[in-house]
Amino acid sequence: MALRLSISSSHGPASSPAISTCRPAACGRFPALVGGSAASQKRSLTVMTGSEMRGVTAVRSSSLETTSVGAEAVTGQVTEVNKDTFWPIVKAAGDKVVVLDMYTQWCGPCKVMAPKFQEMSEKNLDVVFLKLDCNQDNKPLAKELGIKVVPTFKILKDGKVVKEVTGAKIDELAHAIETVKSS
Repeated sequence: MALRLSISSSHGPASSPAISTCRPAACGRFPALVGGSAASQKRSLTVMTGSEMRGVTAVRSSSLETTSVGAEAVTGQVTEVNKDTFWPIVKAAGDKVVVLDMYTQWCGPCKVMAPKFQEMSEKNLDVVFLKLDCNQDNKPLAKELGIKVVPTFKILKDGKVVKEVTGAKIDELAHAIETVKSS
């Protein structure tokens, strides 16, 4: 059985300033907060196996395993948050460690980290893992949290940021999480 995935966008790649300015040398920079929003693009995923074809719309390109909830702190998975749900979820987490992945859909290193971040969430059942798409809609929260490059991982304990890891450094992130958990 063959599996073929194709991702299409209702807007061409040249129509988004954030995508067109992402170059390997500057991919970690943060043009999405300055100009247009890559998140405004509607994306679709087509999965074909044999003769069967299904279409699913509004799939996040960074991870298919994300969930969006109200103010519930969920463990064992990655929960997609936005400017309205982030702080209520952090508060609902209580004394649990919270790890926030701040990413953009156009960032290559963010896409590389997404499955590793998902795997970490499945192994650390005592930690709440969140993702924030740093698009135009979430600009106020990204600014509040001091985002400068993506990916950036913020580790919170008791509602306060206690550690930060920037870049696609999975080992450094794992060490930082363990340090915060044991403190």
